[in-house]
Amino acid sequence: MSSRLPPLNPLRAFEATARRGSVSAAARELNVTHGAISHQIRALELSFNTPLFERGGKRLRLTPQGALLLPAVTHAFAEIAAATAAMTRPATSGELRITCVPALLSLWMIPRLHRFTEQFPDVELTLIASNDAANLHSRDVDLCLLYGDGNWGDCWARLWSRLELFPVASPTLLNLRPLRSIRDLRDHVMLHGDDGREWNTWLAAADAADLQRGRQHFMSDARLSTEGALHSQGVALGDTITAGSLIARGELIAPFDLTVPANDAFFVACRNEVRAAPIVRVFIDWLFAALESDPMPELQVSARTILRSRVSKPEDSGDESGAALSISSPRNRRKIKS
Repeated sequence: MSSRLPPLNPLRAFEATARRGSVSAAARELNVTHGAISHQIRALELSFNTPLFERGGKRLRLTPQGALLLPAVTHAFAEIAAATAAMTRPATSGELRITCVPALLSLWMIPRLHRFTEQFPDVELTLIASNDAANLHSRDVDLCLLYGDGNWGDCWARLWSRLELFPVASPTLLNLRPLRSIRDLRDHVMLHGDDGREWNTWLAAADAADLQRGRQHFMSDARLSTEGALHSQGVALGDTITAGSLIARGELIAPFDLTVPANDAFFVACRNEVRAAPIVRVFIDWLFAALESDPMPELQVSARTILRSRVSKPEDSGDESGAALSISSPRNRRKIKS
């Protein structure tokens, strides 16, 4: 097998044309003429002795040979770009721009940020509260921590943490208005950090999908619903990452012994060409190391809590004292698997 590689410029012309779907678009991207792109593609086809595009129609289509070549070329250019970034960007100094899920930024990252600063004092961070996956393609952003399914395409993404969801409320609120059974939720304001799907998931797992609900407030993200719970405005859904320390400090209480998997998970993601940049890598490594070395505290729930499977039955209106479960022990904890 010959080890001779095709010339670089024709490969760039081929990759840009295949990605953009036309010679004109590739010419604009590479800042060359239409004729230059066409010439380079013909030269590449001659070197392979096979056509790479099917001519005809407004949009070029790859031949089977072109489709075989494209992934390897795209990967090679991404690796070259990453290596170039690694060579030209200092490892432990400079500016790093990060977007992060608002609740994760406020309740998990910022309380631990001094540890990163102490380790890398010459890295200047710009932190932006956002869960917009469009930031992955912004040249003004280096790294994103996103809540989603991880399928954003044309980028590098790695699962950072899955999480479990459960109701949380402030001790002040529960002292004023008890929450001893699920049906007591009807007397509380239900705080949503999404469009309602996550509360629906938890109630279904608690056999309470048909619960008659009282007042509800919908907020743009989980940070706001958690802050609402902290200020005794209602009952929110917390998670094992962002609410764990608040529960450990006694600022929030988990009144029910039931957790359900969140619909999505936290991911670390960035553009392929910046993944290998040393300043990006050190922050990614720190994120995973911090999560591993500082696990969430054991979920502490209120000492007397009951979960009823039939929350609206007339017989549930009787004395609850005999049905209350002491669940301070982890052995009594229920978890619904996905």
